Amino acid sequence: MHINPEVRTAAGVARGSWDNTVAVFRGIPYARSPFGPRRFAAPVPAPAWDGVRDALEFGPPVPQAGDVTPRSGDADTDCLTLNVWSPDPGAAGLPVLAWIHGGAYLEGTSGNPHSDGATLARAGAVVVNMNYRVGVEGFAHIAGAPDNRGILDQAAALRWIQENVAAFGGDPGNVTVFGQSAGAGCIAALLTMPLAAGLFRRAIAQSVPGTYFSPRLAASISNHIAAEVGARATVGELARIPPRALIEAAGATVRRMPGLVESWGPMALTPTPFSPVVDGDILPRAPWRALADGAAPEVDLLVGHTRDEYRLWTARPGGAPSDEQVAVALRQLSPGPDRGAYRTAYPDATPAQLYDIAHSDWLFRMPSLHLAGARQAGGGRAWVYELQWGFNAEQGASHCLDFLLVFGTLDPGEVRAHPAAHPDAAAEASRVSHDMRSDWLRFATTGDPGWAPYDPATRTARSYTAEPVVGPYPEERSRRLWRTHRFDTLDLLRTE
Repeated sequence: MHINPEVRTAAGVARGSWDNTVAVFRGIPYARSPFGPRRFAAPVPAPAWDGVRDALEFGPPVPQAGDVTPRSGDADTDCLTLNVWSPDPGAAGLPVLAWIHGGAYLEGTSGNPHSDGATLARAGAVVVNMNYRVGVEGFAHIAGAPDNRGILDQAAALRWIQENVAAFGGDPGNVTVFGQSAGAGCIAALLTMPLAAGLFRRAIAQSVPGTYFSPRLAASISNHIAAEVGARATVGELARIPPRALIEAAGATVRRMPGLVESWGPMALTPTPFSPVVDGDILPRAPWRALADGAAPEVDLLVGHTRDEYRLWTARPGGAPSDEQVAVALRQLSPGPDRGAYRTAYPDATPAQLYDIAHSDWLFRMPSLHLAGARQAGGGRAWVYELQWGFNAEQGASHCLDFLLVFGTLDPGEVRAHPAAHPDAAAEASRVSHDMRSDWLRFATTGDPGWAPYDPATRTARSYTAEPVVGPYPEERSRRLWRTHRFDTLDLLRTE
């Protein structure tokens, strides 16, 4: 029987537990509570503790929709915690993988069982994930508060890793940040933020959203949310409003967003009112421009997306678009002035398929591909991939499937039980999961995932199917549609 592992961090001794051969430390605070006098402020390091602190349970989630934990929502809670999985706390020099979860900048928790780090750690890495502020608390533009507070939390957790991960067997000089969706958007921002310089060596960005807001656009959104609770978007007024009320106000704004597309532009067609704010200070420029100009050239980048990104939303009950929604999407999301470009490029696609493709391209696929091009243009190295495999015809290779495969948390029983599952889906899931995880670990360890870096001339990419292949980037029709587009900061189109 294993004795519970203990590790001395800079703040004190933490006692974890064993998950088979992996030592797990849960709920370690990396910053003080972001409520009370520190609400809407930049994170402050957590205090030291005396004696041995049990690190056996995940910390409470940050306030978010759907969370019914009594400690969260309105309470002054110590929610800025992280978790560590180590295959050998007595080792030295293991690669470190630091996960930043997605969730539309609205939700997510490090205790999500789908991002359990045990399988990755067993393969030879120290894995860390973290809670960070989401929603109004983390991403709303509030007068008197720093922007991008959720990303500041992530940077604080990465500084904790630099100071402490060696005690868990990891190499602080070989940290790879990896994240999906909103987590990938935060990673693209961290790549270009001066305060994050030197905190990681490599980055894996899975399904990078194309949304970064100007202060004007972010202020307009925050004003709408604050108006829902009869306040102005200032620290003085919003600090008096319970987190739960602001969560509900943000939800009400999401429901109204499609009617604001003429003012807020295509971001009003997304599932969230939040994105990183390009404030000229914490985040000086949008990632594509910053990387193309040579930001962080020493950080290698692995970036990609799933083939059927937007199917996650349209495959849900009631998710099929109306004719009007299709028309609005093709008008708002098509690159350049030719609003018929998608119908020309995909002549055999149904209106619903065109809706899927346009949303997938604008929100995730093309921002991810262009980020690789920007990294290469700025003198750095980037590798590109696409997940093409899916276990059922309804969802295909949808948004979020990739991170389940990397973590190895896609339940084979659920795959087999799905009424639309392919006959060999469970066995294929195991192989694709192994392939992606092996490549992620190879990249984190050596800086090379196993295929040629992206180059605009050859456009080499790895496609994850039941039998993965390397060849030209597969979404050629969409790539050509978007080849002259330049992703940049989204601004307010007109005042209301």
